[in-house]
Order: sequence, then C-alpha cells, then structure tokens
Amino acid sequence: MANIKDTDYLFLSTRVKCLECSLLTRERMERMLEVRTVEDAAKVLQECGYAEMAHVGQAELDQAIAQQRHKTMEDLSSVAPDPRLIDVFKIKYDYHNVKVILKADAMGVSPDRLLVDAGRIPAAALADGMRTELRGVSYTLRKAVSDARDMLSSTNDPQLADFILDRAYFAEMFELAKATGSKFLEGYVRISIDAANLRSLVRVLRMGKGPEFLRSVLFEGGNIHTARVLAATGGSLEELYATSALKEAAEAGAAALNGGGLTRFEKLCDDGVNAYLAGAKYVAFGEAPIIGYLAAKENEFTSVRIILTGRMAGLDADTIRERLREAYV
Repeated sequence: MANIKDTDYLFLSTRVKCLECSLLTRERMERMLEVRTVEDAAKVLQECGYAEMAHVGQAELDQAIAQQRHKTMEDLSSVAPDPRLIDVFKIKYDYHNVKVILKADAMGVSPDRLLVDAGRIPAAALADGMRTELRGVSYTLRKAVSDARDMLSSTNDPQLADFILDRAYFAEMFELAKATGSKFLEGYVRISIDAANLRSLVRVLRMGKGPEFLRSVLFEGGNIHTARVLAATGGSLEELYATSALKEAAEAGAAALNGGGLTRFEKLCDDGVNAYLAGAKYVAFGEAPIIGYLAAKENEFTSVRIILTGRMAGLDADTIRERLREAYV
C-alpha cells in the first residue's frame, strides 16, 4: 500500500489478536447447540461480547447482530491506517440497502425494518438520497442505482435489477481492493468472486438456462476467467476448480446437479473462501490479520443466525450443525 508499511499495523494487529479470543469458536457453537433452551444458547454469545437477550426472538437477534456489526466496524475504522480496507467490507451493506429501498419503493412500503446501518453511507441518508439526489457516493453505485431503477420500472422483475446491482458491487469491491495495494485483500475478493460465479453456474445449470443467461449473472475479477466458467458443464465442474480452494465445493456442486441438495454445496462455497482467509492467522502483523478478522466476524454473524433461528424453529442439533460454516478460530 502506498506510503503504508506493515509496521504501521503493529498496534492494530496486536489488538485484533486479542479480539480473536472473543470470536465464536467451534466449541462455543457446540455449546449453543447442546444447551437446553434457545435462551441458554443466546447466553453463550455474551462470552463473545454480545448484549444479553432476555427474550430471544427474530427482532432481538437482528438487533444483537446489528450492534456487534456496528461495534466491529466502528472499532476498526477509527484506527485502521488505510480505512479502505474496512470499506471493502462495508460496500455490501450499501448495495443491500439499495436493493431494499428500490423494492420497498416499488411496493409502496417502508424499507426501514430491513435496512442495515453498516455501510459507507448511513442507511437513512442513502434512502433520502435515492428519493431526491444521490450525493457523496461513488459513480459506480450511482449508475447502478439508476440502471436498476430503470430495469425494475420497465420489467417489474426485481431479480434483473439485483443482477445489475450485484455486478456493480463486485466491480467496486474489486477496484477498491486493488487500490489499497494489498495482495491479500485482492486475493480475498478474487476468491469471493470465484465462489459467487460457482454458485451462479450450478444454479443456472440446475434451471436448464442457456449460456446467455449465465453470462448475465457472472462477475469479472475472479481467479477463474468468466470465459472458462461459461464453457463449463456439469461434468467439467470438478476439473475447472481442481486447483482452487473451491475444489470440494465444486464436487458438491456436481453432486447437486445430479439430484443432490444445495445445503452442503452452499456451505462448502463459504468454507473455500474461509480456507483462503485462514492464512491470515499466521501473519504476525500487517493488513492480513485485520482482513481475516473482519471476514471472520461476518462468518460469525451467519453462524449465530443459523444456530438461533434453527433452535427457534425447533430443528435438531445435527440438522443445524450440517449448515454451519468452518470457524476461523
């Protein structure tokens, strides 16, 4: 990174190593699965810094995760030598909020309940700007909003609008990661794009859609060029990803194309990305530990939601367990 050295991260790297002790470990997940009630499961999260939940419902769960997410972003943003590292993880919430606002406006309902205030732009400011004039946002985001709105208006198909926003999201995330000069961060974005393209490939093949539809849902910037993904068929999935961290996910995807379920495939896509991030645990200082920790927190939020919503729904421990992603620690 220009004018920023690994040693500039000495303090933050040390702090992150301490914060890792409070991450949701596999042992803590198992306790959440095995304790008697969902309230007892929620109490385990207090060891990870979550607020106490006297009652565990969907609203309380959403609030607890939102508080943790906000705390994490604010904590690291305030001391990061290059705040763009944190922005790479904030971008997805900007695009999530745009999708929510566009669909809510089309339906004539309020978007407030589904907005996530963890992006680069405060959710309320983004909502106001989309109804008047968007300012202080990137050109990529502003154009994506305009194009998605036009698509929704002309087709009334929210999926097509989402495709536009997703392509802009990955493009902006990739360009920002490259701008930081961090090869580790760029590698994380690249394999995230690979995982997204693998998911799209399997879904499109399962639906029996043609190459033009597949082309419309693929993203540039991955380690595996989109031309190779377009040429793939069910039988060549494993070969295409044979040297990738997504090898096992591709095998599960091939199985899903032959009648298998998608649950294990989706889990292994995330595990492949997490396997790349695991290398950050062995870096003493620099930007890699910060990137690894931020991604680990995002993975933690997913795991917390899977466990508690599963328990609220009365699912057994084994059913919930098979959906859980690999823990960072």
